[in-house]
Amino acid sequence: MKTIRIATRKSELALWQAKHVGSLISQSDSELDVEIVGYTTEGDIRRHERLQDLGGKGLFTQELERGLLEQQVDFAVHSMKDVPVNLDELFGVVAAGERADVRDALVGADSILALPKGSRVGSSSGRRSAQLVRQNRDLDIVPVRGNVGTRLEKLRRGEFDALLLACAGLDRLGLSSEVGQRLDIDFCVPAAGQGALAVEFLRERKDIAAIAASLCIDSVAMAVESERLVVKRLGADCTTPLGVYCRPLDPGYHVTAVLLTEAGDRCLRVEKTGDDGGALAEDAAETLLAMGARELIGVG
Repeated sequence: MKTIRIATRKSELALWQAKHVGSLISQSDSELDVEIVGYTTEGDIRRHERLQDLGGKGLFTQELERGLLEQQVDFAVHSMKDVPVNLDELFGVVAAGERADVRDALVGADSILALPKGSRVGSSSGRRSAQLVRQNRDLDIVPVRGNVGTRLEKLRRGEFDALLLACAGLDRLGLSSEVGQRLDIDFCVPAAGQGALAVEFLRERKDIAAIAASLCIDSVAMAVESERLVVKRLGADCTTPLGVYCRPLDPGYHVTAVLLTEAGDRCLRVEKTGDDGGALAEDAAETLLAMGARELIGVG
């Protein structure tokens, strides 16, 4: 029996994700055994500093990529929304398995629109913050770092009145009851890749790449690739207030993309429908660029 070693961060959610991918691998081939290898990343160590000041979410992937390069591990598992769109050409990444709920969650209150004036809302995401204040400028957005459990504890201690998190993470940890409101896609467009699990590997290892490919569901993989392509074409990154969601239709796909300034005072939005997810992504990105996306990204 061959052992497949999976690298992951040590947070409760990251471990759940790695174990879930491990179960998908075991189901795909009973001759494969799975071992989980936990890493502490720079992003975990410096959790009290803003990601924007540290260089973005790549800090959560670099240590795991080192393990891949040194072949200490075979795969690294991440939340797809945390994986930079401009990967080193040595690495490949695929979306593994079904996609979870892509929506953002309001925790601590039942409705965004019903929050009292001056309510403090915890959010680590410029994308969520910009879309939220555009809808309700009377709210005070408070930066927050830490894993899901840490953020929920801060909410319970009264550090803020409500909290914005991803539905996927709460659902995967069995914390669906914490969700007060699942925000409609049209209200808050999710991050590219949100709800999808990423499996990263060395491209030169063809046997490992083949295992990764076996975990893909075509419609999920195409939707996620399309979303990431929009981000890449715009020259954006994880700190840009950009939401992109590609929804599979029968047949075809529907792409929604929204780009804002950090303050939420300016917003570009585009929606496209067609048969080819990649072509839709190109079209959506070109439309946003024609609308002035580069200027907005510079402002943001």
